[in-house]
This record gives sequence, C-alpha cells and structure tokens, in this order.
Amino acid sequence: MGDEKRHEQPESATEPNAKTVLLVDDDAEIIESMRYALEARGYRIFVARDGNQGLAMAEREDPDLVILDMMMPKRSGFLVLEKLRRTRPVPVRVIMITANEGSRHKAYAEMLGVDDYIRKPFAMDRLMASVDRLLASV
Repeated sequence: MGDEKRHEQPESATEPNAKTVLLVDDDAEIIESMRYALEARGYRIFVARDGNQGLAMAEREDPDLVILDMMMPKRSGFLVLEKLRRTRPVPVRVIMITANEGSRHKAYAEMLGVDDYIRKPFAMDRLMASVDRLLASV
C-alpha cells in the first residue's frame, strides 16, 4: 500500500483552465477507473484516500466537483459532506457514491445537499453523465 505512485497531475496533460474533480475514496480500483474516465474527458483530477485528506484537499485545491464515497476510514462521506456544506461560501458540487442500499442514507445525503447519489456498482456512463451535467453549470 505504501508504495503506490503519487497522483499528481502533470500540467501538460489537461488544459490549464480545465474543470477540477476531487475523488475521495479508499478503494484504489474505483479511484483508478474514475480517474481514467474523467481524465479522458479533459478534467483535472485530485485524489484523496480518506475523509480527512479529502477535506484538506478540498480546502487547498478548491475543486469544481467532489466525488465522495460514503464509507471511508477516518471520516465518513457524510461528515465530509456536512463540513463542506458548513464551511464553503459557494457550495461545491458533490456526487456521493455508496454500496449501501438503505434509503435512509440517500434521504440524509439529500438533506445535506448532495447533488447526486449513485449506488455501487454503477455504470461509468451513469457517473460521467452526472459529472458532465453538474459541471456544465459551473
């Protein structure tokens, strides 16, 4: 785990004014799949592996969109979403992804102001359609 390559995006790979997406998930396979699909669309990607790191990166990088897993180590997606909603003057767009089937979780995420809620496993086309739709208005 400790020898994973760094996920810094070289500036030449995307346009300088490309929309930025922060991926916050502890599942390396899901991160890499989403990263590949999003980079192919020209988005600049930042990656955080847990909720605390996700909050720190959201503050530092000011992304246009956050794709947030619900169940993560250190701080859950719900806690990250709550903090993002409380601390940002202009709300960042947030897509929450989860393997959880419960409708109470979806209702709570919607109450916190999530822009979209996608259950795993999901078709990458479904996620990309949501990303494109949310970033078209940013």
